Amino acid sequence: MTNDELIEKWIELNPHKQRREEAVIRDTLVPVWSVVGYSEAYHGDLARVAEGFDIPLEAVEAAMAYYAANKCVIDNRIEANAI
Repeated sequence: MTNDELIEKWIELNPHKQRREEAVIRDTLVPVWSVVGYSEAYHGDLARVAEGFDIPLEAVEAAMAYYAANKCVIDNRIEANAI
């Protein structure tokens, strides 16, 4: 599956915050920025991230693909959360 297909399948804008930096894993409200933060904390171990959020590995891969396409806004969101 391509990155675009993964994103289409798994990622949606948060229905309560319709901004790219607030995108979530479809049907979970798990924020992409949170998945990215956990992947950094787990040194890129995406299987561990999936286990921690109780979501499929493919959903984590989709979140990382979305991050790659929206790095600047997601990084800003992660930084805002750290303050």
